[in-house]
Amino acid sequence: MIPMTPMSPSSWRHRLLAVAAAAALAACATPIATTRPDLALPATWAEASFANASDRAVERDWWRGFGSDELVRLIDEAQAGSPDLRIAAERVIQAELSARLAGSSLYPQLSVGADMGSQYSRTRGEAGVTRDTTSASIGINYEIDLWGRVAAVNESARASLRGSRYDLETARLSLTTGVANAYFQVVAARIQLDVTRRNLAIAEKLFSIVEARYQNGVASALDVSQQRTQVLSQRAAILPLEVAERQSLSALAILLGRPPQGMTVAATDFSAVAVPEPVAGLPSTLLVRRPDIASSEASLAAADANVAAARAALLPTISLSGAAGLASDSLLTLSNPAFSVGITASVLRSLFDADSKRTQKEVDDALANVGRYREQQKTREVIRDEAARSLRLSEVQLREGTATLSTLLDAQRALFTAENDLALVVQARLGASVDLFKALGGGWEMPAGDPSAARAAR
Repeated sequence: MIPMTPMSPSSWRHRLLAVAAAAALAACATPIATTRPDLALPATWAEASFANASDRAVERDWWRGFGSDELVRLIDEAQAGSPDLRIAAERVIQAELSARLAGSSLYPQLSVGADMGSQYSRTRGEAGVTRDTTSASIGINYEIDLWGRVAAVNESARASLRGSRYDLETARLSLTTGVANAYFQVVAARIQLDVTRRNLAIAEKLFSIVEARYQNGVASALDVSQQRTQVLSQRAAILPLEVAERQSLSALAILLGRPPQGMTVAATDFSAVAVPEPVAGLPSTLLVRRPDIASSEASLAAADANVAAARAALLPTISLSGAAGLASDSLLTLSNPAFSVGITASVLRSLFDADSKRTQKEVDDALANVGRYREQQKTREVIRDEAARSLRLSEVQLREGTATLSTLLDAQRALFTAENDLALVVQARLGASVDLFKALGGGWEMPAGDPSAARAAR
C-alpha cells in the first residue's frame, strides 16, 4: 500500500458527502421484476368421476401402500445407492457454494496486509545505502448496489440453489417410480410365463387324448395335427416371455445399482399386492406438489434475475473504498510509523463486455387410467372365470363324445387369452397407480420459505 498524506477537513467533508449521496441512491435501487404466468387453473379435474375429492395429502412413502415388503426393500436400496441421486446431491452442494459466494457480494469486502523489505542501492563513487521498510494496512471495499445488479446475481444463485434441490427430489421420485414399474413388469412377465406353461400342460394333455382317440379310430389325422400345432405354439411362446422377464430384471438391477447377473425377486404373482389409489386433490395445489414444476419455476426466477443483472451491468457502478495503514523505515518493527487513511467513491460505466397445462393433462390421464383399469380388471376376472368353466365343460363333453375337438381347442385358446389379458390389465392398473403418484408429486410439498409457495397460496 502506498501511504497517503492526511486530508484537510474540507476534503473530508466533500468525500463524506459523496459517500452519503451514493448510499442514498442505493436505497432507491429498483427491485427485480419476476415473470410468473397468470394461469387460470380449473376447479376440478377433467376426469372428475375418477378423482377423490378428499384433501388428504399423498404420503411421502406412498409405495408402502402396495403392501409389498419386497418392493419397499428394493426402493430403500435404490434410494440409498443410486448413482443418479448422488450426482444430484453433489449438484446441490455445488449450488450451495455458489449461492454463498454470490451472497458475500452483498457485504463490504475487508482485506488486511503486511509488507516488509530491505533494499540496498549504491551510486558509483559513493558508499552503499540500505533502506529497510515495514508496513501494515487494512482496506475495505463496498459496491453500492444502485441498480440492483448485486442483488440480482445473489437472487439468481439462490433460485438456482432451489432448483437444484427440487431436481434432487425429481430424480428421487423418478427413481422410485422406475423401480416400482420395473418390479411390476418382472412379476407380470412371470405371471404370463406361468399362464403359458399351464396352457402348454393342458395342450400336451389334450394332445395325448387326441392321439388315443386317433388310435381308436375316433379322431382324424387332422385333429392330431391341429393339436400338435397348438402344443408347438405354446412352447414357442415361452421363450419371448423368458427374455422379457430377464430384461425386466436387468432394468431393475440397473436402477438398484447392482450388476444384472444374479438379480432376482421373490414375487411370482400379484396376489399379495394391493392397488392404492392416491387422492388427487385440487388442480391449484399441484403447483406446490410437483418438484419438477418447482424446479422449472426456480429456473425462470434465475433467468429473470440474470436478465436484471445484465441490464444493471450496462449502468454506472458506484463503489466505496477505504484504507488505513502504518509504515515505518525500520525492518520488522513499526516504530515511529507514518499513518495514512483514505476514503474514495468511484463511478464506473461498463460500455461493452465481450465476455402447467401439460402437468394437468398428466394427472387427468393418470386418473382416467386408474379408474378404467380398475373396471377392466373386474371384467377380465369374470371373463377368465367363464373361460376356465367353458374349458372344463368342453373336456368333460369331449370324453363323453358330445363335443368336438374344435370346441375344446376354442375353449383352450379363450382361457389362454383371458388369463394373459387379465395379467396385462393388472400390470397396467399397478403402473397407472404409480404414474398417478408420480404425477401428483409423490407426496412432496414445496418448502414454506420458497417465494413460489407464497404466490401459489394467494
